[in-house]
Amino acid sequence: MKYASKLKKSDIRGKRFLVRVDLNIKNSDELFRLDAVIPTLSLLLKKETEKIIIVSHRGRPGSAKRTISKKMKEVSLEAFAPLIAGKTGEAVDFISANRITALVREVENSDARIVLVENIRLFSGEEANDPSFGRILASCADAYVNDAFASSHRAHASISAITKFLPSYAGILLEREMTRLDAMLRNPRRPFVLVVGGAKISDKLGIVRMFQNDADKILVGGAAANTCLVAQGFPVWRSLYEPKMVREARKIQKKNVFLPVDAHVFEEAILDIGPETARFFAEAIALAKTIVWSGPMGLSEKRGFEKGTRAIWSAILANKDAEVVVGGGETIASAKLIPNFKSKISKRKNIFLSTGGGAMLDYLGGKKLPGIEALKKQKNRK
Repeated sequence: MKYASKLKKSDIRGKRFLVRVDLNIKNSDELFRLDAVIPTLSLLLKKETEKIIIVSHRGRPGSAKRTISKKMKEVSLEAFAPLIAGKTGEAVDFISANRITALVREVENSDARIVLVENIRLFSGEEANDPSFGRILASCADAYVNDAFASSHRAHASISAITKFLPSYAGILLEREMTRLDAMLRNPRRPFVLVVGGAKISDKLGIVRMFQNDADKILVGGAAANTCLVAQGFPVWRSLYEPKMVREARKIQKKNVFLPVDAHVFEEAILDIGPETARFFAEAIALAKTIVWSGPMGLSEKRGFEKGTRAIWSAILANKDAEVVVGGGETIASAKLIPNFKSKISKRKNIFLSTGGGAMLDYLGGKKLPGIEALKKQKNRK
């Protein structure tokens, strides 16, 4: 695999780079994904790139839409243009063309050093991983950089197909994600504690199976735990769970898997782990040397049901010796439950906040990510 960080000025000067990032951001609590790609953009600017074309998706607008209406602002990338400009010190030209040929033409006609194009999922060829679409998209650049780890588990045109038509590199963010996660996979220090939560146990089965025999403790909370509780024959009343996953959840019930023993219940629905469970989980985290966490312990965005998730964050921050990886948009967003979180974590090199949710789980679960596999095939390209 080739890395953007290893490129010389002569490799970058005067060339146009199409950079795939992940700006699938719902609110300001997740802007760390934007901050994470700035080092790659800064590197290209410093080494005198002619133009950076930034490509991303946001939500699922549907390719049939073609254009984004006023009611669909939550899937538009327009709001990120001034944010990127502020962080890079360069003017950013936002392009909202709804035809790929028009998009390429407007990119070529733009005088700005940084161009941000509208949500790439507006084009039907994107999610279909259409090689023809990838070829046309590639025509507006001289080289390609994948800095979208969080999207690299998707076989989409701007992640996979485009690499067939351009010299392609892993960005600084993608390189950093792979380095930290590879280190976690190679030699996890013990005790090793895996914490999983969120809405679906189906999203977490891969990583649970991967570490079933290696983790000393697997702590399961959130609605993911509800499915496991049903598998053990416990009632969950009106709580969220996955009926179709009960049989699979039964298969992972081993001695090192721990489920909630108490809960906060509202209107017959389990919405958070209880104080006894939070205390037990925190004690396990305090003794751990390796911690992987994905998924809140409950409905953490609602006041009254955030205590379990806050307890996990507090325990992780108190453990200054363990190597920690935390991933998933909702999990990272829940960090706002901790006062002055940014200042507390800024000097903590032992805690790595992954930009990936599903991508992190797939990578740690042993799956091959299409975006990364496409870059590996670049080794023979001159």
